[in-house]
Amino acid sequence: MDELTLFNQYLARGINARLPLLGQDPGNCWRVFNGFYEGMPGLVIDWFAGRILISWHPAKAAPELDPVRISHAQTCLVDLIPQASSIWLKERSRTGSAGPRMRRLWGDGEPMEITEGGLRYGIDIAINQDASFYPDTRLLREWLRANAAGKRVLNLFAYTGSLGIAALGGGASRVLQTDLKQRFLAIGERSARLNGFEERLGSLQGDFYRVAANLKSENQLFDLVILDAPIFSQTKAGQVDLGANFMRLVNKARPLVAHGGRMVLVNNALYLSGAELMQEYEALTAAGYMQLEEQIPVPEDCTGYAQTIVDTPPSNPAPFNHPTKISIFRLTRKDQRTE
Repeated sequence: MDELTLFNQYLARGINARLPLLGQDPGNCWRVFNGFYEGMPGLVIDWFAGRILISWHPAKAAPELDPVRISHAQTCLVDLIPQASSIWLKERSRTGSAGPRMRRLWGDGEPMEITEGGLRYGIDIAINQDASFYPDTRLLREWLRANAAGKRVLNLFAYTGSLGIAALGGGASRVLQTDLKQRFLAIGERSARLNGFEERLGSLQGDFYRVAANLKSENQLFDLVILDAPIFSQTKAGQVDLGANFMRLVNKARPLVAHGGRMVLVNNALYLSGAELMQEYEALTAAGYMQLEEQIPVPEDCTGYAQTIVDTPPSNPAPFNHPTKISIFRLTRKDQRTE
């Protein structure tokens, strides 16, 4: 079987596995195809309320963008998903220095919002290397809607704020979203307006290290702190590297958690295995002030299904089910402060 025929087979199999999801909730965001695990490294396809985004992620394992494959992907998507209203192609920069290139391949209308769990989220699929909303943290947003009632929430590295909006949807008394880029926070603010949450949302633009230090100096405490940092970034205040210094980030954020509160930790470093991360967590909890409560899985449309997976990630994520490794911790404080 030639490579193009095999690609078409993989793609059709992946799309068909997700068709029931698109029928259940067409206004949501779903992963339609994850080529890294389903036969085409570099190619990821997402559904945004009728608009389909084809993202090309250049990587060592991925060749340069192949126009023939993109054309076949477009044809397959149009044929198999009649609910689609438009298809977009986004080529991510290999170095990140030049912005991603994006263009419409077919149809009309760019998505401006989606709905999930009864909440409305503003999106902008052209804003950054990513697409402003992550389907892989869907079950975490579900957890936040179920566990944030009455809580003061701090969402660090908020990006476009979907996790904070989910917490507000779950009844959080107050959510503070922080990020280095104001244009990302603005999307979270738009989502808050769409849901009538403006009075309970605060936005704070700034570097993580400086923001965390300032909040600590102000003696601010939160019942729930979310730490979902990028894989790597560098500013004058410090470096973020989830594979090398994740625990440094955690220890900077820990003092902001009230006695009996929780931390949500997300580490999506591709080359950090689940076993290595668990070793770090064992050291983190050894003193008894942090306790691992649960792990949140990544949904199957993002991981791929048993009948569609043909490749494995470069590092084994077990005991997690995906390189996006999500954990919930309960914290206690020596001073037992809650306010």
